[in-house]
Amino acid sequence: MKLAVAAVVASLLLAVAVTSVAAVTFHVTNSAPATPGGQRFDRDYGASYAARVLSDASGFTWAVFNQTTSPASRRPVDNVTLVVNATGGPAAYTDGTTIVLDAGYVGNYTGDVMAEVTGVLYHETVHVWQWGLQDYDAHWWVFEGVADFVRLRAGYAPAHWVWPGQGSSWDKGYDVTARFFDYLDSLRPGFVAVLNAKLKDGYSDDYFVQIMGKSVQELWMDYKAKYGQ
Repeated sequence: MKLAVAAVVASLLLAVAVTSVAAVTFHVTNSAPATPGGQRFDRDYGASYAARVLSDASGFTWAVFNQTTSPASRRPVDNVTLVVNATGGPAAYTDGTTIVLDAGYVGNYTGDVMAEVTGVLYHETVHVWQWGLQDYDAHWWVFEGVADFVRLRAGYAPAHWVWPGQGSSWDKGYDVTARFFDYLDSLRPGFVAVLNAKLKDGYSDDYFVQIMGKSVQELWMDYKAKYGQ
């Protein structure tokens, strides 16, 4: 009986990890260790590795946002928390500085779970750090596009994403908008960093004119023409 209790305690300890970098602390807790997805997370990914990914993703996001050498330009965040839970909802979501990863998604994913979870964590970490989320509900596609842009630049774009040039309009969000932003960033390196900084004051379509010299509709037409769409 004592050995069984000790094994349970040990497994719970392994399900929690904490790491710190640049005065930010990253916490990871598996709150669904008895579920198939929670068990797969512990076995194939691990809380310690997840904490390191959160740290790496934050540093990468700061670099994309041109905030590496100027911490004062970042959102004032001291702690980032990842909770693995059986939500039955989307793969993951971010609420303030807490990222919730669905254990069911982890358990049911049939591909490379390491690459997929890492990509999801990069995307969600961006939401912790990006400016302007007070306008998320009205312009969600911009923020999701930026988050997927960072995931793309980090090298974690999954195979099911659209190819460059695909998509019916720039405001579809996620991969469609990310590919469009990648195109704009190739024309004007640092475009996403400048856009993120401007979002601190709220979103405006005019930001595209200010940064790129053309309206977003004109830029979208240029983008489609480049790829023969």
